[in-house]
Amino acid sequence: MRRLNLPARSRSIISMTVRLVQLTDPHLFGGASQQLRGVVTLQSLQRTLAAAASVIGAADRVLLTGDLVQDDPDGYQHFAPLLGDLGKPIWCIPGNHDDVPAMRRALSQPPFVIGGHADLGAWRVIMLDSTLPNEARGRLSAAMLTELETALSMAPQRPALVCLHHHPIPMASEWLDDVGLENAADLWSVLDRHANVRAVLWGHVHQVHDSVRNGVRLLGTPSTCSQFLPNSAEFAIDTLPPGYRTVALLPSGELETEVHFVVS
Repeated sequence: MRRLNLPARSRSIISMTVRLVQLTDPHLFGGASQQLRGVVTLQSLQRTLAAAASVIGAADRVLLTGDLVQDDPDGYQHFAPLLGDLGKPIWCIPGNHDDVPAMRRALSQPPFVIGGHADLGAWRVIMLDSTLPNEARGRLSAAMLTELETALSMAPQRPALVCLHHHPIPMASEWLDDVGLENAADLWSVLDRHANVRAVLWGHVHQVHDSVRNGVRLLGTPSTCSQFLPNSAEFAIDTLPPGYRTVALLPSGELETEVHFVVS
């Protein structure tokens, strides 16, 4: 990475490790006892938050990477009581089950932030909206791709983490790949032009994924409710419990990450 001639305070910020916690696909309803596939989703998220309390307490930001609710705008009412007093930004992007206008109305005040990009330590983190209205599959609009291109071009010296909801690579599940990012080639066309991209992180798939493409780490994360069975041609539920991901962004430009499952 090119050496920056910065004041001491700025050098100190850049030299710190940034710690993130990713929570994804909670699928909340307005009703506290409502279920999705046999799981009381609010209760499951509460269990996950309790299990992750120490790492969330030490984190610099929490990432919510989509499907905050299950087609029920009343579900957004739960997030402020659950996450509003953590004393750190809660960075959100929508998923295909979210009502984007309702999400923006409900989560427009601090500590909640929707989309955009930020410089955290040495890194630039970019949050993209990949949703299509009334569609399960995703697509990055021309405007969103331009926003991504600009965010990467303006900070070529910063390692970059790019986050979205829909998976941009095949997951070896025919039904799931039918509802992935339909213009993934456009995303990779942008990312491949920028050597500072270190990782791409997503939700949506309700399972763990960890691979590398052209030196870029590719990360899918399990849901805080139920998981999808990997490598299944048809929709199927796995037996794994709720999960979340921790991410450490190192000043060297390296990334350390781990998936944690919530055991009873």
